[in-house]
Amino acid sequence: MEKPMSGKFRCRTQSWYIVLVSFLLWLTLYMCYLYSSSVTFRKRGHSFVANNHTGFLDSSQSFHVVVRDDETQDPSHVEDIDIVDNVVDDDETETDEDKTTEFSDVEEVNQVIDSMLSEDQNGTDTDSAKDNEDVTSNEEVKNMDEDDKPVVQSSAQDKRKEGRSTKQRKGTTANVSERQRDKKSEEDQERRKEDRVVKQKETANVLERQRGENVEDQAAKRKGAANFLERQRGENVEDQTAKRQENADVSERQREDNPEDQPVEKMLPAVKSRTERPQRPRRRERNKPADSLNPVMEKRIEKVVAEPRRQNPVQAGSDSCSGRYIYIHNLPRKFNQDLLENCRSLSFWTDMCECASNLGLGARLSNDEKLYSNSGWFATNQFLLEVIFHNRMKQYKCLTKDPLVASAIYVPYYAGLDVGRYLWDPDGFMRDYDALNLVKWLASRPEWKRMWGRDHFLVAGRINWDFRRDPKNESDWGNELLNFDESRNMTMLVLESSPWNYNDFAIPYPTYFHPSRDDAVFQWQNKMRRLKRRFLFSFAGARRPGRHESIRNELIEQCLTSRRRCRFLECDKTQKCHKPANVMRLFQNSIFCLQPPGDSYTRRSIFDSIIAGCIPVFFHPGSAYVQYIWHFPRDYNKYSVMIPESDVKTGKANIERILTRVSRDRRVAMKDEIIKMIPKVIYADPSSRLGEIEDAFDLAVKGILDRVETVRNQMNEGRIVNYDFEEEESWKYFAIGKLGPHEWDAYFSRKIGKHGP
Repeated sequence: MEKPMSGKFRCRTQSWYIVLVSFLLWLTLYMCYLYSSSVTFRKRGHSFVANNHTGFLDSSQSFHVVVRDDETQDPSHVEDIDIVDNVVDDDETETDEDKTTEFSDVEEVNQVIDSMLSEDQNGTDTDSAKDNEDVTSNEEVKNMDEDDKPVVQSSAQDKRKEGRSTKQRKGTTANVSERQRDKKSEEDQERRKEDRVVKQKETANVLERQRGENVEDQAAKRKGAANFLERQRGENVEDQTAKRQENADVSERQREDNPEDQPVEKMLPAVKSRTERPQRPRRRERNKPADSLNPVMEKRIEKVVAEPRRQNPVQAGSDSCSGRYIYIHNLPRKFNQDLLENCRSLSFWTDMCECASNLGLGARLSNDEKLYSNSGWFATNQFLLEVIFHNRMKQYKCLTKDPLVASAIYVPYYAGLDVGRYLWDPDGFMRDYDALNLVKWLASRPEWKRMWGRDHFLVAGRINWDFRRDPKNESDWGNELLNFDESRNMTMLVLESSPWNYNDFAIPYPTYFHPSRDDAVFQWQNKMRRLKRRFLFSFAGARRPGRHESIRNELIEQCLTSRRRCRFLECDKTQKCHKPANVMRLFQNSIFCLQPPGDSYTRRSIFDSIIAGCIPVFFHPGSAYVQYIWHFPRDYNKYSVMIPESDVKTGKANIERILTRVSRDRRVAMKDEIIKMIPKVIYADPSSRLGEIEDAFDLAVKGILDRVETVRNQMNEGRIVNYDFEEEESWKYFAIGKLGPHEWDAYFSRKIGKHGP
């Protein structure tokens, strides 16, 4: 019996309805679950972004990369997640991921349904072709229904597991992203700090450059204002000069009547800075007079070269002082007397108050050891020359109160005592202060206008290098007194002159002997002639270990080697050389006295040995021959021995052998010449006057008057002063009297410096 087909069809339809309804229910539930999960994760993402102020994920692609790496359990690419400050991108990325997951699940279900429908269609065709297989078909359909149900259930379980794994992966990714964001945030903070520091430095540099530009602008403005004022002053120079000339006589009388009543501040012009000082002329103009560089002064010189001296009406007929009158400037006290009153500040190591006693001669020396005369010996400091000279000038026979009568004008400025207070001070301004005020004061006086200072002279009780500081180096030694243009017009008397300058001349160092009568001089000379001397030669001095060019070490070694024929007095920390008795005892017992250069070319020991009747031995012509041209004979072989210092340094010269070869007759002749020179190197007691003897002071004054007269004649003839020779050859012109090649050119071919060779 044939089975009806309709019964089988209904059964299959019902079963598929059940499957379809079940699947739709499951799909609805699953979609609800996915939606709720998506909303929860999105809320967590917003909360995380709000708390950390950072973005979450850069793009959906970066998120998928993380998911894929997490599925393969490979955390190596977690660091590739990009963090941005955009919350909207995070939401969009998460929504795209949810949609992708939903589409993949629906596609899998549709594939299962299509496969089942294709199998049912194949089963129907088989039943219609083969009716005898109904039972088997029914069993297959039943089995198929039973098999399809577990497959659908299994698929749902897999989807739920996959959802849970997706949540876990998302949670893991969130944790990793959170740690990465923390690390990035710290790095960003450090980077921002570094950026702030860099910006601060750049701002500071910009401000510094602006300040520098402002300073330069201000300096330029100040310089321009100074130039404008200077031009205005220059335009009024002639008017001011005419007014000063009209009131010169009245002002002069007022100053002479009440010199101390005027405040020093009103009498002295303000000290100018280095940039405002007149620059020293260049080498081509160096030999020209300083006033010739000033157009106003040049014009005056063309009209009136030098005002003639007015004769003294009282002694016009028989005037023994004619051509010898000297006028002493009445300087403010700060330039001389105040320095002596504040004598405690003159030196750190020496009691200058005691040294300045007895009119600058110092304390009297007793004659306990019979080394001196009964009177006339003092513990004189070598730097008190300017005080001694000033007090001797007060006793000068031909002083005048009328500057128009004077042949020369003396400036009693204690330059050495002044600069000695600040020699070890690095500030050059203090060392120049009084010196600059002095020359400005002199230039403002009517006496200056007669010869523009060329009849003025000044005594400085130090070597010239203490007053020739390098203008380019304020911290260098000394001041610039001899470099000023006004000073270059004057004649400077110093303890040691410069061989390369024409306006400074050397006069003897002060010794311990200051007689008050001619008889005291004659008695001392006779005593020195009768003395018997035990040693062939001697040396008193200190070593110079730090100066390789000094020959003192070689001289000391030769003296110690000679033993009984040489005596050495070491000037060490015991200060044996500062005791006059030790020095005079040594020199009175020696035939020859070695006089090498010390800190400079010259030394006081030269004059101590001369008054002791000891023949000096020189090693450099700059020690005496080109220095004391007014006091020493021009023929140096009459009174001294010259041994080249280069021969001593190289070991070619043996001092004992050279001095032994000097004949006895020559020794006697040189000794007599030295004793004759004693009056010429001493300064008499300022409290009295010598009779017929001319001492060092008298010879210096005579030299000054001759020089001023020579300059006056050159100006009257219309010649430029000292233009007949190069200034660097001054030593030849004054010491030798002629120019041209000379055997001493090697010694003076270069400037060795302020400390000598």
